[in-house]
Amino acid sequence: MSQNRCLALAPLIFVSLSCVRAVRAQAEDLPPSPPTVSLPAAHSTTAVAVVDSAENLPDDPSATHDPGSADIPQQAAQPGQSQPGQSTSAGDPSTRATQDADRQKAEDQLKEQEHHRVMGVMAAFNTTINRDALPLSPGQKFQLFFKSQADPWPFALTAVVAGIGQAQNDHQSYGQGVQGYAKRYGADYTDAFIGNFFGNAVLTSWWHEDPRYFQKGTGSITSRALWAATATVWCKRDNGSWGPNYANVIGNLIGAAIANVYYPAGERTAADTITRGLTVSAEGIVGSELIEFWPDIARHYTKNRAAKAAQKAAQQDAQSASGQSTPTQQPAGAPKP
Repeated sequence: MSQNRCLALAPLIFVSLSCVRAVRAQAEDLPPSPPTVSLPAAHSTTAVAVVDSAENLPDDPSATHDPGSADIPQQAAQPGQSQPGQSTSAGDPSTRATQDADRQKAEDQLKEQEHHRVMGVMAAFNTTINRDALPLSPGQKFQLFFKSQADPWPFALTAVVAGIGQAQNDHQSYGQGVQGYAKRYGADYTDAFIGNFFGNAVLTSWWHEDPRYFQKGTGSITSRALWAATATVWCKRDNGSWGPNYANVIGNLIGAAIANVYYPAGERTAADTITRGLTVSAEGIVGSELIEFWPDIARHYTKNRAAKAAQKAAQQDAQSASGQSTPTQQPAGAPKP
């Protein structure tokens, strides 16, 4: 039953994404409004100048010139336009300097991202709180992918997932024991590696999509939860616009298709492939939700711990003050003064 639902859900996802892309493409392909043609004001000025100086023309007819040719002053170049004979190629020193500065700034932002972790353990290098973060170059996207996959976190997570699969006897043909666990471990890590390779590096570079999750950080809990959930199918692009996250969805399906090479023969059907791909996308939603709300959880925990520490310190101060103010009792049988 779950496989039939996944088979029914997959076409809906692709049809929806295709419709969104078709609408965007249609909007981008609308014919521009016809340009307005305006005669330069220099013609009238030149004509007046020619009439005023008609008496001074030479007698030689060959010396007469067309008032609309050489006497027309050149119009000043508008901002963003170049004069004839000039070029604004990427080889311009100022352009190169700007590109180098942007590249260095993007590199600095990327290095800052590579320290993001959830609970101090879970690597969240594909996360940024900066909505205006500069787009990543293809090389930086691959760098971010390899940095994420080489971190100890994916290996530790795979060990847990493989252990759960061993306990539930998933992929029964793998068997049990060390050999069965090793097969499950290798399959699980390879699934994540291939899916992220295509979804976060190859396809994002090809389709100019940003592989990062942009934290919302503000707003109601509902709006932030929806924001995190839609990150699996909606992403930011390198040009600053937002659109369908083709790279993530299709990358997960490609990874699931390649997994048929090493999965048991009985689990290589089309239904199994689509189910694995959509399962990885659903797991991505859970990860996005955790990344979105973890800072709030951490702040709440820190605030409560600080409040408890302050309350304990206040109680100790009160006890110390009460101990000092209590009069010293006289021993029993001592004569009263």
